[in-house]
Amino acid sequence: MPRRSHPYLQRVEFRPDITLDFDAYPLNIPAVAEIGMIDFHPNVTFFVGENGAGKSTILEALALALGFGKEGGTKSSRFSTANSVSTLDQSLRLVRSPPLPTDGYFLRAESFFNLASYMDGVGYLESYGGRSLHEQSHGESFMAVLLNKLRGNGVYLLDEPEAALSPNRQLAALRAIHHLVEDHSQFIIATHSPILLAYPQAKIIQFDASGLSEVAYEDTEHYYVTRDFLNHYPRRLQQLLQDDEE
Repeated sequence: MPRRSHPYLQRVEFRPDITLDFDAYPLNIPAVAEIGMIDFHPNVTFFVGENGAGKSTILEALALALGFGKEGGTKSSRFSTANSVSTLDQSLRLVRSPPLPTDGYFLRAESFFNLASYMDGVGYLESYGGRSLHEQSHGESFMAVLLNKLRGNGVYLLDEPEAALSPNRQLAALRAIHHLVEDHSQFIIATHSPILLAYPQAKIIQFDASGLSEVAYEDTEHYYVTRDFLNHYPRRLQQLLQDDEE
């Protein structure tokens, strides 16, 4: 099955029938206030930016608006261990196009432990490779999702999937994502990984104090800070640590 020529999830907008308070959280975050500017790539859209810039807030709202649970998993994974989500999803309208995906998943690094416990409880482990996610390392369990659970022809939202992955596993994740893209899937990924961000022709949306903007891979902080450090690490370490040494 060929990759999508147009996105299933095309864009997100604020609902025109509600009143928005841009002085209240989370709309007081500049990037969140501009969520209506996001048009999605048919294959992979990345959210990048500093901690607290609104990436996970928007990804969570998109997941809830699509029908996923707030702590991740498939749309049938219904459990709750905390009540810390915003109500941003209730203010959104998603613009979608056919054909409908037949698969979907919301991978959320910070609540993945809770999801693994839920899967153990319901005993539904076959689609994760037949092994408890708690009996695997954090990285192995993440890869079990990418390699076993995600079946293709889907819409997948990943929040910092690199959190548990070594550099080699990030490369393996990149390959898995590509295979799923080739199988008619669409990804929206919040990440800090310069490895994942290198996926060809992806759309990269920068979140910062001025709002949202589309950037090229080589213009991301993730790329140039990592490249600069690796190319000049003795000097950079000296600059970073000299105050401590003094």
